[in-house]
Amino acid sequence: MLNTSKNSIQNNIKNEDLEILKTLSTPRTGIVFSRWLLSIFLILLLILFLPWQQNIDGKGNVIAFSPINRQQNIQNIIGGRIEKWNLIEGNLFKKGDTLLIISESKDDYLDPNISIRIEEQIVAKKNALASYKTKIEALKAQIEAIKQAQVFSINKTKNKLIQSRQKYSIDSTNFIAQKKNYEIAIDRLNRFEKGQTEGLFSKTDFETRKLKVQDDLAKLQEISSKMDISKNEILNARIEINAVRADYQKDIAKANSDLSSSFISLAEGESELSKIINKGSNLSQRQSNYIVKAPQDGYLLKTIKTGIGEYLKEGETICMFQPANPDVAIELYINAIDMPLIEIGREVRIQFEGWPVLIFSGWKNTSIGTFGGVVSVIDKVESSNKLFRILVKPKENDQTWPKQLGFGSGAIGWVMLDDVPIWYEIWRQLNSFPPNEVKEKPTKSTKNESK
Repeated sequence: MLNTSKNSIQNNIKNEDLEILKTLSTPRTGIVFSRWLLSIFLILLLILFLPWQQNIDGKGNVIAFSPINRQQNIQNIIGGRIEKWNLIEGNLFKKGDTLLIISESKDDYLDPNISIRIEEQIVAKKNALASYKTKIEALKAQIEAIKQAQVFSINKTKNKLIQSRQKYSIDSTNFIAQKKNYEIAIDRLNRFEKGQTEGLFSKTDFETRKLKVQDDLAKLQEISSKMDISKNEILNARIEINAVRADYQKDIAKANSDLSSSFISLAEGESELSKIINKGSNLSQRQSNYIVKAPQDGYLLKTIKTGIGEYLKEGETICMFQPANPDVAIELYINAIDMPLIEIGREVRIQFEGWPVLIFSGWKNTSIGTFGGVVSVIDKVESSNKLFRILVKPKENDQTWPKQLGFGSGAIGWVMLDDVPIWYEIWRQLNSFPPNEVKEKPTKSTKNESK
């Protein structure tokens, strides 16, 4: 370093062979590096002010939107014995195609002629009802005849009462007249008795007059007896009227009782007829259920029961069925803290498992491999996993969802919210704040009103 030696090695070292000396040989390298750092910083600073669309992410599965299009179990309505299978797993069935044929196993329906027996019961019961109706009409006619006979008998007894009163009136008149004659006869007898004492009348005349008095007294007593008889006849006629009424009322009451019994028998017969007809309808419906048919177009997924001769219980699951051409949807599960920010109609970007994708959740237009959706249903109650479920349907005028999607396939969705700067979104994420509350966009009518 002091160059005290005459043997210097400086001339023996070549600067071109040392890389570090090459970097030290020019100060321009540091200037270029600082410019690169400044450019990168400026670009990052500009990026922080670019718009970023806030979103809420959730995970879920592919399902059918309508319940009738979701996977279902096919069950038999009645119990029976398996006779024939038309089931092949994975096959496409049309609505009404036969899946399974069963035979009867219940004792009440084993008779091969049970339909004929039920028809015979219906005919017999209808004939019995016709007889009840005829009896009812006869009883009504009988009651009417009894009422008419009652009127005739009462009128007859009333006429007898009138006759008894007239007879009593005649007897009363005769009694008064005879009583007057008797009084006259007594008066004459007294005068004859006085005249006889004075010698004006003979004893024979006096005896004759005395006999006359006795004769008038006998007539008076006879008329009095007749009058008492007439009076009793009036009382008897009145009693007879009440007796006639009571007798006929008893007959009418008995006929009405028979009529009521007939009505009850008719009602019971109609009830039994309805039960028999209902039994026949149930039998017809039951026989139609011997054939288990496909409820709609779809694919048979898995058979639960197998074998010929095996017995099935009522309502037992036979196989699993997937309707064809279902309306596909996604069920996503969202945290409770984000639920107030989601509303019906919000756009959703979806990533399906098995499809390659490049995602920028805040820049939906730059994402590749995602599919569009719209929030259609929001549950009001949390699910068993403590998350809230939303249903997402395909968005119109957007890329069609893959036809190869299978039900149950996983999916990730981002519910798109409002735009914010990137720096704000980074600050929000670092502080674990929820997204901003969604503000409704003013409609044209609102704008016009504000003007």
